Amino acid sequence: MSMKSRGMVGGELAKNFMPRNWALLMCLGSFCAGMLFTNRMWMVPEAEGIVKPSTLEDFETNLKSEDGDPKLKVVQRSSNESIGTLDKTISKLEMKLTEGRAAHESVMDGFSISENLKNDETSMKRKYFMVIGINTAFSSRKRRDSVRATWMPQGDKRKKLEEEKGIVIRFVIGHSSTPGGVLDKAIEAEEMVHGDFLRLQDHVEGYMELSAKTKSYFSTAVALWDAEFYIKVDDDVHVNLATLGTTLSRHSMKPRVYIGCMKSGPVLARKGVRYHEPQYWKFGEVGNHYFRHATGQLYALSKDVATYISINQHILHKYANEDVSLGSWLIGLDVEHVDDRRLCCGTPPDCEWKAQAGNICVASFDWKCSGICKSVERIADVHQRCGEDENALWSASF
Repeated sequence: MSMKSRGMVGGELAKNFMPRNWALLMCLGSFCAGMLFTNRMWMVPEAEGIVKPSTLEDFETNLKSEDGDPKLKVVQRSSNESIGTLDKTISKLEMKLTEGRAAHESVMDGFSISENLKNDETSMKRKYFMVIGINTAFSSRKRRDSVRATWMPQGDKRKKLEEEKGIVIRFVIGHSSTPGGVLDKAIEAEEMVHGDFLRLQDHVEGYMELSAKTKSYFSTAVALWDAEFYIKVDDDVHVNLATLGTTLSRHSMKPRVYIGCMKSGPVLARKGVRYHEPQYWKFGEVGNHYFRHATGQLYALSKDVATYISINQHILHKYANEDVSLGSWLIGLDVEHVDDRRLCCGTPPDCEWKAQAGNICVASFDWKCSGICKSVERIADVHQRCGEDENALWSASF
């Protein structure tokens, strides 16, 4: 290449070449401009009124304004370190929340288990076959002793009867008109010896209060024992327990039964006679008869029927005669009336002949006395001649 050519090329390069000082100035200007732009994007000063949240709760609090309306307050950090710190705080709070939930669920699970155990205990409450309430009075100590000496098991045998056969037997009595008096103390002393009383806390004894006593008995018995049947019997009646059990077991599958010797006597309007009914006019014209009802010496109710009396006892009307009152409480219900004449056999020779024929009676008494006449003296003889075999009760299955 000629020197001329070289001169031309060098001239063009020299003409297009930027001076070094200008290049340095431009680079410095670009750097400063970049730094200024970067700072404006990331170094925003914190405005007044914006509080840095130190915890998750503070952060949530700052999302609400003073008047309670939700607002989004943007909290900006000056560096990645601040953002990292907030992330760690949130993570810790989430872990604590998870632990708290686990603890709460553990407590609730324990509570549920406790409740289930309690429900299981309730569902496992002992169920009995029948509860027999022997209606008695303060003056009937000798009658009670005669029953204890014949058909009512005593001591360990009575406890065994409850445990193995599910049969509960108690003498039923309320309180005297003078609480804590001589009569009540006598019953308490007798209870200490035998332990076979059911005291009706809300009942005051009296002949004209038998209907009230019947309501109180069923209410109390249902509350104390969960049984299939509840029986009321007088303390001057002889009972064969095994035969009673097998008789009732035939009706176990029925929901509502009323079992006894059904009768329908005349409504006695004349004052002064035994069994006078002051409210005779409710039964129609003078001379009319009562509706069918079980005689009061012994009758049995299934659980649902006894429970109905318990629930509604405060509004059930009381007539002069206890057996009539009970019949009136059930006459309008869907209850099956079972008339079984074995529950009202006569004393010997009646019950004796039937026993010899293999048709053992459930209960025996004299109609003319509404019980066994002179029961204290005669019940042992009735028991010997009309009672079932001694082992019948323990070999029977209900």
